[in-house]
This record gives sequence, C-alpha cells and structure tokens, in this order.
Amino acid sequence: MKLHMKTAGSIFMAGVMISVALLSGCSTETASGKTVIEIVQYKPEAVKAFEALEEKFNATHDDIELIIDSPNDAMTILKTRFVREDYPEIIGIGGDINYSNFLDAEMLMDISDFEGLSDIKESYLKIDKQLEFIPLDGVYAVPYMANAAGVLYNKDIFDENGWKIPETLDEFYKLCEDIQQKGLQPLYFGFRDTWTTLAPWNAIAVDVADPEICSQVNAGLATFSESYRPVAEITKSLLKYAQPDPVAYSYNDACTAFARGESVMYVIGSYAVPQIKSVNPDINIDSFVFPASNNKQENVLNSGNDLQWSVMAGNEDKKEAIYEVLNFLYEDENIQTYLDDQSAVPCKKGDFELPSMLDGMKPYIEGDRMADYQDHHYPAEMAVDAMIQTYLVDNSENATDTFLTKFDNDWVRYNRDLIAKVQKFYSEHPEKLTEGGE
Repeated sequence: MKLHMKTAGSIFMAGVMISVALLSGCSTETASGKTVIEIVQYKPEAVKAFEALEEKFNATHDDIELIIDSPNDAMTILKTRFVREDYPEIIGIGGDINYSNFLDAEMLMDISDFEGLSDIKESYLKIDKQLEFIPLDGVYAVPYMANAAGVLYNKDIFDENGWKIPETLDEFYKLCEDIQQKGLQPLYFGFRDTWTTLAPWNAIAVDVADPEICSQVNAGLATFSESYRPVAEITKSLLKYAQPDPVAYSYNDACTAFARGESVMYVIGSYAVPQIKSVNPDINIDSFVFPASNNKQENVLNSGNDLQWSVMAGNEDKKEAIYEVLNFLYEDENIQTYLDDQSAVPCKKGDFELPSMLDGMKPYIEGDRMADYQDHHYPAEMAVDAMIQTYLVDNSENATDTFLTKFDNDWVRYNRDLIAKVQKFYSEHPEKLTEGGE
C-alpha cells in the first residue's frame, strides 16, 4: 500500500487567499529584451555558491537574465511577497511541510515534462511524493541537494581500537559496551536544545517505522502507538551510553564535547561538522548509517531533500527559459560547485566528489537507499521535539505508553481538518489506497 502525506496547517498568514490564476512572475523582460528568471532560495549560507552560478549563467546567456536571491528568513519574505502577488519564477525550498503546504495551495506548476527529472535519484523523487496530503498527478519539484544524518564518529579512535562500523542494532550496542569498557564515552547528546532529540529519532525511524506512517494514520489505517513503539524504545535505550543528564547540555555543548574527544560518536546530521571543526579543525570525522534493525538489509540512510526547485504556477509562458535555468543548475560542474561549498549530497545521479566525512554512508548514497526524515511530516504546532525530550527524562514505568498515547492524541488535535480531508478523499477514491503500492 502506498499513501501520501501532508500535515495540517498553512504556511500563509491568516486571511490570505491566493488564486492560481493570479500567479505570475514580477517581471518578464529587461530593457534589453532579456527574459528575467528570478529564483528565491532559502539557504543564505550558500549565497557565495549561488552568486558564482548566477554570474556564470549570465555570462553565457544572451537571452535570459538570471537573478538568484538568497535572503535570510526566505520563507517569511516569500509569504510577504505572495500577499503582494509578487512571485519569483522559481523557489528553492526544502522537502518538508512548507513544500506540502505550497502543494495544497495549488501554487506550483506541474513540471513533469522537464527532461532533467530522469537524472534524479528515485528515492528523492519518492520522498517528494510522500509529502503530498493526497496523491497528486504530476511533478512539482526537482530535488537538487540532500543532507544525511546518522552517526558521526572519531575515525582516529576507531582505528586505534580496531573497531568496525556496526551493521545491526545488536552490533551497535556491543560497540557502545566495548567503548565503555575502554573507559571512553560512547555518545554525547545536547538535548537541552529540543530539536536535537529529532536526530536519533529520525535516524532510527527510517529503519523500523513505515516511511508513510503519517499518511496511514491520516487515512485511519494505523496508529503511532503501534508503529512508533520500537522507535521510542530504541531512542531511549541510547541514554545508557550517553553522558549523565543529556538534557542539561546544549547542541553547542555536544558539538564541543565530540570535537574534544569526550565522546567517540555523535548521533547527528552532517550539518554539525562545520560547528565541530570550528572547535577542532584537525578532528578526523567519518560517519555511518544508524543500524536500527538487526536485519542489515532493512537499514537505510536518513536523508531528505534539503534544497529543491519548484516553479510557481502561471509561468507557462516562461517555461522554456525556466527549464534552461534548471538545466544549467543541474550541469555536473555546477552541482560540484555547490557540493564543494556546502558539503551536501547530490540528488542527481552521477559520479560526484563527496566530502570524506560521508565515506561510511557512500554505499547507501550510491545505492539510492534513502528515506526521509519523519519530522518533515510533523506540524510545527505539535512540538514533537519537546514531546520526545519529555519522554526521555520520564523514568516512570509507563513512560513509553504515555508518550505514544499523547502522540496519537496530539496528532488528531493538530491535524483534525487534514484527517477529515484525507479520509474523505480515500472514501471517494478507494482505489488510491493501493495504487502503485505493495
């Protein structure tokens, strides 16, 4: 069975109603007659890479002017511009709940005829389909760059002790015990910052929970109490290998501790590496996929669409120019420009040079064995990270049951309208419950 998911809530300010018919770019031509294509993308940390790409494109195209904006807080800026009916031609956002809400508002153009889609890894295309509230015909985003999360480890300490990358959950537990026997700290967490609780949660969930569990719950076919139990139990089991009272320490504390060799491993995403290396530039970091299953064939890389391109609806008259821009962005050398700047994972198939810290994850990246972050489906209002933090410090006998019951109840509370919409859809289209599924 294959279902598609999108959580409740709108990205737009209250009272804002947008008609698809009104969507169009803010400008069409320069004084020189060039077609203007504006991109607004949400990763300001990549501004230098995109400035270089913008300059390169404009130097090689006489008929199109490319403008790439990389503002701080791009989502807020986009919302404000939408109120003014001032739309860029292309937006660059993550594959998460914001993308889901754009889809629901029917603000994006179907780009299924873009030939470059055939070069994108199937896992990343599938991730976008799983972000739909209900199944949609067409394609509305082209994945560009992904990130990866799992376990960072100190390679020098591993090599000194002859430790190998674990491939099953039992092997991971055994490794942690071996590390403790050496008088070293296996793990370090910074759970005072609640969002960090999602790092182990997501890395575990991709192995032991159905990637479409949120859709299944919305359709009335499953509960979190059943599906998330192993995720919750394994997440909590990691505490016995961590420093005492991990909720007392922040993300910066955890990065610093790992950088200084105070723990051998750190369950976090690759995004933490710059922070770690700012403390210890010489640390030798590698990574591996968290092995949450005892069947190594079931383990997949926790990876999501960190940056993807969508075309705003109403730009059919500019499609040729827009596709020319997209084709340029997906040229191998231009992708490598971004990779070199941001240490990301390319969504395009091909032989790209990846940072050495991803060596342990490369078999999964190259084999297209990825699954999305579960929290990309959670409404922000639900504050799942805080719920997990509370659960991790709850030492009562019924802690897991309490947590899972709250998860189910809060999901209904914050997704009531969506659940009604989804279940109405499937009652009218029961064939969609199994369409394309297993």
